[in-house]
Amino acid sequence: MRLIVASITLLFLSACATAPPDNTANICSMFEDRRSWYNAATRAEDRWGTPVYVSMAIIEQESSFNARARPERTRLLGFIPWFRPSSAFGYAQVLDTTWDEYKANAPNWGARRSSFGDAVDFVGWYTNNSVRTNRISRNDAYNLYLAYHEGNGGWARGSYRNKGWLLDVARNVQSTANLYQNQYQGCERELSRPWFIRIFF
Repeated sequence: MRLIVASITLLFLSACATAPPDNTANICSMFEDRRSWYNAATRAEDRWGTPVYVSMAIIEQESSFNARARPERTRLLGFIPWFRPSSAFGYAQVLDTTWDEYKANAPNWGARRSSFGDAVDFVGWYTNNSVRTNRISRNDAYNLYLAYHEGNGGWARGSYRNKGWLLDVARNVQSTANLYQNQYQGCERELSRPWFIRIFF
């Protein structure tokens, strides 16, 4: 009986741990709810230079902060579930091959795409490559997202130019980054205070 209860409890806690925050439209609310996310996002910013609000905007677009997000399956004959269009998975919707490249070159051998800390570090790593390779500004969420989606080589070739739907998505990412930036400016100082100071003062 104890084993059954423990198993159910473990499953419940696992589900809670991977569920998106209640308010993904507010970066301050998310970081208040998930202090580990704030710590991971700021570590990634320190390591790679990509602003917290840019990384968070990209993840919001890619998975809506769903740890186990995958592309929808295609439909055979319009109704039979078929193959997924890609191997993208996790918070940052990273392909298998790209994830292997990140693990080898970051390096971060034990990284998991369903770990927020690993995913936000990946976004920092990838966008840092975009900054170095294509000289995109670290605050330019619009072009960083286009390079994220098309690959740095694709962005350099302008593969996104005739994809109106993708340009709309990139504009949405920039808008989210702007929103998160304004919110973050109002709570960054409070979030950075040590936990014991936040409790007693």
